[in-house]
Amino acid sequence: MIERMGGLILGVVLQLFFLLGCSQSLHRQKLMEDNNRVDLSSLGVQLLRQDQHALEYFLSKVPGGGTLVDKYVMLRGSPGFYSYAVLERLKGWPAFDIEGGRIVFKLQQDKFHYMAMSNERQRIMPTSEDRLTGKILDYKEAVLLTNPTNPEFKGEVDDKYFYSCENKDSQVHGWVSSDPSVGFWMITPSNEFRSGGPNKQDLTSHLGPTVLAVFMSRHYVGKDIDLKFQTEEYWKKVLGPVFVYLNTNASAKSDPSLLWKNAKRRMKEEVESWPYSFPLSEDFVKSNKRGAVSGQLLVDDWYKNKGLVPGASAYVGLAPPGAAGSWQFQSKGYQFWTRTDCNGSFLIKNVIPGTYSLFAWVSGTLGDYRYSSNITVYPGSNIKARNVVFKAPRKGATLWEIGIPDRSAAEFFIPEPSPKFKIHKYRVEIEKFRQYGLWTRYQDLYPQNDLVFTIGTSNYTKDWFFAHVTRKVRNDEFIPTTWKILFDLENVSQGANYTLQLALASANNAELQVHLNNPKSPPDFTTGVIGKDNALARHGIHGSYHFYSIDIGGSSLVAGRNIIYLTQARSEGPFNEVMYDYIRFEGPA
Repeated sequence: MIERMGGLILGVVLQLFFLLGCSQSLHRQKLMEDNNRVDLSSLGVQLLRQDQHALEYFLSKVPGGGTLVDKYVMLRGSPGFYSYAVLERLKGWPAFDIEGGRIVFKLQQDKFHYMAMSNERQRIMPTSEDRLTGKILDYKEAVLLTNPTNPEFKGEVDDKYFYSCENKDSQVHGWVSSDPSVGFWMITPSNEFRSGGPNKQDLTSHLGPTVLAVFMSRHYVGKDIDLKFQTEEYWKKVLGPVFVYLNTNASAKSDPSLLWKNAKRRMKEEVESWPYSFPLSEDFVKSNKRGAVSGQLLVDDWYKNKGLVPGASAYVGLAPPGAAGSWQFQSKGYQFWTRTDCNGSFLIKNVIPGTYSLFAWVSGTLGDYRYSSNITVYPGSNIKARNVVFKAPRKGATLWEIGIPDRSAAEFFIPEPSPKFKIHKYRVEIEKFRQYGLWTRYQDLYPQNDLVFTIGTSNYTKDWFFAHVTRKVRNDEFIPTTWKILFDLENVSQGANYTLQLALASANNAELQVHLNNPKSPPDFTTGVIGKDNALARHGIHGSYHFYSIDIGGSSLVAGRNIIYLTQARSEGPFNEVMYDYIRFEGPA
């Protein structure tokens, strides 16, 4: 794990011009003036630049497999500082893996009490001491607050994964101090250096008080996303810059959200300024040496539409070459994503030169898209991708379907948490899945028999539990569960092939087996053991996406009532699970 602790920066920078209550502009000026140079050599810091415009310094380390250069930049008139790293792995070093990389800042516990990472998720937080006096639940991150310093928190669960966020939405988060009224914010102006694409989820801020900038991790994916290096492999990547922004407002003592709103405005300014022009490192590619890729995404689904239709509001991105969907497991290279407009048109700007695959997925359309050939971007190039047509997976007409193909289980039934846990009430309602212990509610709702869903009668928003989990039979013993889908066919073409299209939004140490009409026969299909995303325990509504197109022989079906049995066959504990994204049964091709 490459983890850069923020204590040095807090000591060297923050105490210089923020947390001592001194004038921000005065101390920035002193840092910039030639006759007031700061001697950081005793801390292992080397200056790269110090003039009237900027101060840039770095720390260089050799962590076993190459070099890690931490760089910090302060700009005149800018209320904060930038941080980025250049990671280099030298050819010939031993093979090894890296499972994560992040910046961590630990703030003063007696100062920072209000945390925010979205318009909805912001609140006064418990303290670290409250966790120490609490009760650890099913895993160490989840602690029931039994004797908090603030009685209002008694009965709540604290868990850092409550505050996870998708990359596309995690551009600013942080904490607010009440005395003085100062905000400490992590602003990530681009996702190009993050792993896993726009929907990858990761930690933001959490109790400590802790502020993170996560560049790569296993969270919500598993070890498939690790950086894996072979002996002769050379690799280099720039992580960041990210911006640590500090703001103040006397009125924030009574309304901390004022500093959040200001931080959001600053975030937009940083996004508009990307890619930055100030980093001295030649490894950080400036805008004049980048390229662009544009095009129009069209969707071909003969059953839904007679002709091609625009892939509106789709995610389109460039990522290292690979098969369709491989981008969600990519950490080594850069990724560049955008959303299409209502016509399916897209423009991916500021692309670092290199060779990429062009990927896409469309909410409401099953599966993943990959362009027919790789695209090589050169400095200054403006590439027009032609014939970008996503032929949606389909073999026959839809006979029935469950859910929405959007890579999430959010549309299914999400229960209220157990009444033994107190729900923290935010100022506005947040997503129901961000609560502890929802996996236990399945057994409360289905105490004896497993879920049965009848096509034409059942409603997936009420009758399809959001996660296919195990059943607890004794203290530490769990058993598999089998869900049934009941459906009627007026007639069956015995010699024809039908298709079960099955998309999963999450899988954690799971094996999903499918039986047609006979649960005691060998499975008609099995996924094998899949998934390590642990999304259920981490209060996520999706993890990694899995898609299967399963052929069903007409001889396995009957005219009248048919039953599909879905068995999640792994049962080591409460977190063996799959979350379904979408299920569709198609007639003969």
